[in-house]
Amino acid sequence: MLPKSALYRFIKDTSFIIGGILSAGMGIKGFLLSSHFIDGGVTGVSMLLASLFHIPLPVWLLVINLPFIGLGYRQFGKQFALKSTLAIAGLSLSLAVIPYPDVTPDLLLTAVFGGFFIGAGIGLAIRGGAVLDGTEIAALLISRSSHVLKVSDVILVLNLVIFGAAAFFLGLNPALYSMITYFAASKTVDFIIHGIEEYTAVLIVSKNNQAIRGRIIEQGWGVTILNGQGGYGKHGNHQDIDTILYTVVTRLEIVRLRTAILEIDPNAFIIQHSVDDVAGGKVKSLPMH
Repeated sequence: MLPKSALYRFIKDTSFIIGGILSAGMGIKGFLLSSHFIDGGVTGVSMLLASLFHIPLPVWLLVINLPFIGLGYRQFGKQFALKSTLAIAGLSLSLAVIPYPDVTPDLLLTAVFGGFFIGAGIGLAIRGGAVLDGTEIAALLISRSSHVLKVSDVILVLNLVIFGAAAFFLGLNPALYSMITYFAASKTVDFIIHGIEEYTAVLIVSKNNQAIRGRIIEQGWGVTILNGQGGYGKHGNHQDIDTILYTVVTRLEIVRLRTAILEIDPNAFIIQHSVDDVAGGKVKSLPMH
């Protein structure tokens, strides 16, 4: 019998993957197929080939995606490969047997909401530890064999080729609408994975670091204290800095944090950048009264 924590995780991951399958199926069959739009990535290639060769889309999804899962097996492990195989097979099965309604004939609504449902499906599957599209696996493998290309570069090039082919075979208008679908899907994936509480890391350099540190702690955030030394000017002049403050907050709270810092020191040097994820620590402030 599985421990309670492992059973909870299994149920949660399974729920995410099933929800992702149903959502992606709705986006593809309920919106895109009737208008001959495609998505980006391997799913888009599958939809384009299904349109050209009149072989059912579920077959193409399996045929094109599964080799990438096989290639990613060593990199991501047996559990990931098994989950992804079942997820892709589930998506193919849902497209074959579930009678999704054709929601709307409006082309813009089809492009936007088709992308939304597909993106939500891919994001939910990733939250469950699987993928519904092998593009990111392919991009990662290509980028690791190249010293020039990054994962994002590979994905961009692949999608440029896909939408170029769509413009040639399906026409310019369907290709342009398909790009809207892809942008909607990619933004939805980011939202599902990172959520509205995407984190931001903030570095603060100030002579009034003691007061700023006290205000950060008072507000309920955590803070890490770093030692550093500044350098400036053509000749590399040095300036002693007693303390550098490092904190991580949600993006909804960044304005509140900056306001608190600048109230204490209007000349504070503030650096901020996005953080993909945070585990442990204290990144949420106390409720405002």
